[in-house]
Amino acid sequence: MRVKICGIMNVHDALAAAEFGADALGFVLYRSSPRYTDLKTVKNIIAQLPPFVTTVGVFANSEEREILSAVNECGLDVIQLQGDEPADLCRRLGNRVIKAIRVRDKFSLNRMIPYKVRAFVLDTFRNGQLGGTGETFDWNLAVDAKKFGKIILAGGLTPDNIQQAIEQVRPYGVDVSSGVEERVGKKDVSKLKRFIEIANQT
Repeated sequence: MRVKICGIMNVHDALAAAEFGADALGFVLYRSSPRYTDLKTVKNIIAQLPPFVTTVGVFANSEEREILSAVNECGLDVIQLQGDEPADLCRRLGNRVIKAIRVRDKFSLNRMIPYKVRAFVLDTFRNGQLGGTGETFDWNLAVDAKKFGKIILAGGLTPDNIQQAIEQVRPYGVDVSSGVEERVGKKDVSKLKRFIEIANQT
């Protein structure tokens, strides 16, 4: 099971996640998020990571040139588009894009159809929020969504429900942020370790 730890804001949390076996680390690069991290900090964290940890820049409704500039400056491996970005932007950005889809009901899955991306991050829909809700959605919908491509399950995952989530959905990967936090922007090391261990053992 591939595990992405999102909302990384400091070196300590990044190195802990890597040590515990996280496959990918996500850095939020849209300013309205409480977990926004500036490019200088992201670049500094990435420079201290061990090899074989994938770095993901999370953007929302950003200009194409802004995304590419951040990718080049920080050395990001993957681009996660969290907003209402059109399919043609994903195509122009190349083959390292994953697209977030906010799921409210079965009709939400229709939004996946035009996109040709490496994977979809399925997150919980909530009015006014682009992610980080800390709430789950109907995982049966995530099972249905697998027909459109690889699925990375997000939304309200915690050490207490990750085993059930994986057993039910069998996604390509899982993505957690608030579910392993001590407070916004600071990970709880014990939750982080437990989450990754359970995900890898399920």
